[in-house]
Amino acid sequence: MTVSGPGTPEPRPADPGASSVEQLRKDGNELFKCGDYEGALTAYTQALGLGATPQDQAILHRNRAACHLKLEDYDKAETEASKAIEKDGGDVKALYRRSQALEKLGRLDQAVLDLQRCVSLEPKNKVFQEALRNIAGQIQEKVSYMSSTDAKVEQMFQILLDPQEKGTEKKQKASQNLVVLAREDAGAEKIFRSNGVQLLQRLLDTGEPDLMLAALRTLVGICSEHQSRTVATLSVLGTRRVVSILGVENQAVSLAACHLLQVMFDALKEGVKKGFRGKEGAIIVDPARELKVLISNLLELLTEVGVSGQGRDSALTLLIKVVPRKSPKDPNNSLTLWVIDQGLKKILEVGGSVQDPPGELTVTANSRMSASILLSKLFDDLKCDAERENFHRLCENYIKSWFEGQGLAGKLRALQTVSCLLQGPCDAGNRALELSGVMESVIALCASEQEEEQLVAVEALIHAAGKARRASFITANGVSLLKDLYRRGEKDSIRIRALVGLCKLGSAGGTDFSMKQFAEGSTLKLAKQCRKWLCNDQIDAGTRRWAVEGLAYLTFDADVKEEFVEDEAALKALFQLSKSEERSVLFAVASALVNCTNSYDYEEPDPKMVELAKYAKQHVPEQHPKDKPSFVRARVKKLLAAGVVSAMTCMVKTESPVLTSSCRELLSRVFLALVEEFEDRGTVVAQGGGKALLPLALEGTDVGQTKAAQALAKLTITSNPEMTFPDLRGGPAPRLSPAPQLLRPAEL
Repeated sequence: MTVSGPGTPEPRPADPGASSVEQLRKDGNELFKCGDYEGALTAYTQALGLGATPQDQAILHRNRAACHLKLEDYDKAETEASKAIEKDGGDVKALYRRSQALEKLGRLDQAVLDLQRCVSLEPKNKVFQEALRNIAGQIQEKVSYMSSTDAKVEQMFQILLDPQEKGTEKKQKASQNLVVLAREDAGAEKIFRSNGVQLLQRLLDTGEPDLMLAALRTLVGICSEHQSRTVATLSVLGTRRVVSILGVENQAVSLAACHLLQVMFDALKEGVKKGFRGKEGAIIVDPARELKVLISNLLELLTEVGVSGQGRDSALTLLIKVVPRKSPKDPNNSLTLWVIDQGLKKILEVGGSVQDPPGELTVTANSRMSASILLSKLFDDLKCDAERENFHRLCENYIKSWFEGQGLAGKLRALQTVSCLLQGPCDAGNRALELSGVMESVIALCASEQEEEQLVAVEALIHAAGKARRASFITANGVSLLKDLYRRGEKDSIRIRALVGLCKLGSAGGTDFSMKQFAEGSTLKLAKQCRKWLCNDQIDAGTRRWAVEGLAYLTFDADVKEEFVEDEAALKALFQLSKSEERSVLFAVASALVNCTNSYDYEEPDPKMVELAKYAKQHVPEQHPKDKPSFVRARVKKLLAAGVVSAMTCMVKTESPVLTSSCRELLSRVFLALVEEFEDRGTVVAQGGGKALLPLALEGTDVGQTKAAQALAKLTITSNPEMTFPDLRGGPAPRLSPAPQLLRPAEL
């Protein structure tokens, strides 16, 4: 008998739908023979929808299993074969196909049971006998390997824990072997069952960076995609102990701990999904509890004194990734509300901390931005006015606690927190600006003789300048002050921030050529100064970031765009800064590139509506003459020549939480503008643009995914896919989620 492909049914009584079902089954068989497994799968699926008899259903399900085997989708092959066996427990073909799928999935013990059943039904079938011998051999090899691994694991731990082997090549090799062994599930299981977690805890307790790295990387292998081992590991090591490693000064160890915690989060989250089967058979009663314990410890770490700035940023990064997460199992966003209740004040405390001079909490240049993003995600996950009002109340009470009765230091802390909110959930920031005395303190402190006081006040003024409720107040009271700080300031750090405030107010008209906020030529002068500061590598990256912020606003003006793309030094400095550790600059860089390529949304006004508006003496937006298509195309070519694709590729690769969905959307827009012209696509591909577009098409806003998918389509119809995606040669084509094509893109 034949067992590798769809079979032929036995004669049976006719029924009303038999001819259609049988014809589709025959069509599927022919397609299968021709190698069109997707087509055969479709035919069998259609036949199942025609009300086939139980016997027909068994045949069709086992045929679908054969298709999935050919397509190397072994999970679905097992499912289809199981459905056939449910209809007919003696279906030897279905049993054999399920054994093939189980073997590929590594579940050899279950595959053997199916093969033994096949042999009992057809004792003389040589195919079944040979398959049973082969799988028995695999099991024996696995048993032998596991037995030999026992000694290897014991020997490796002996070397690592031997104080006399400190710093030796032998010890280094043992740590590498342990990490490699843990990457395979069988090896990870053997380490786990050999009292491995307790031994790894001893390595962590040594405090030696090399041994701690080896232990953390081995724990990653033990916990990866395995919920029960993850829970057991947390039980042995202690959740608090694992989280505390984030705060160590050694950056490599801190990052390794961050990776381990991410793997643990993923394993626990997978366990709560419906139908989870994991690599283990154990059932965890309440994985949500373990998740809360981890999150609670991360929140506690945020405000612990002595924690490194890198560790605090890593804790924020993890929280951004795991909270909030809406799901069908949590329709009432209880996790978000719990985090707000337990940790909102702690997040605000990080957001209100200053980097220089260092305060009680050590923070980095990216800490406040990360806190802003986390606050924004929490606020966006709230579902009703009552929840949002509670969020506002908690924020306002926290700001008042610092603003009232805490002296000048408290006011600075309060203003810093307001700035953090304005960069995140701006509604909460707007509410904070309305608090009595806040804006007055901002204006007063801008005139302070102390640099750190001026810095806090000017930054708060800049962030408030773009908010509708306060724009008129700031225009009336702040412009003259910002001009005075810019012209007479002694410190570049103050002058550059004052300049950004002026840039922000000067760009209030957006792309409307007729809405000029300042005198003719003023924006060009401001942009020239921004480019000068941007190119000055003697200034620290954190300060130069503000020059990019200024350009992000000023490049709404087409005259500024034209001068900017002509300045090769400024473009080179912009791209270098985007690749630096100053990750908070990414959004500003992406915004400036969107403006230079005119890849923002713009609708041509209806001529009739324009005439009607003029007749009614209403304002009609005007496009700058240098924003016409010919100018835009010329700017794109200059950006390509300057290396914009390489810079954007590096931006996409970053793991920083500041690469938000909005930032990804901006990059997708720029990529689409870069590949608009046929002759430019080769340059984009040569500089890695095709590979960079894949993650943009898979993650982000709907608009961003759509733009990235459109850019990918233009590249793939122009060049060889093997050149566009060099890392995917010989592998399966990437599957992109269908992005909405008919929706009108949202306004930025």
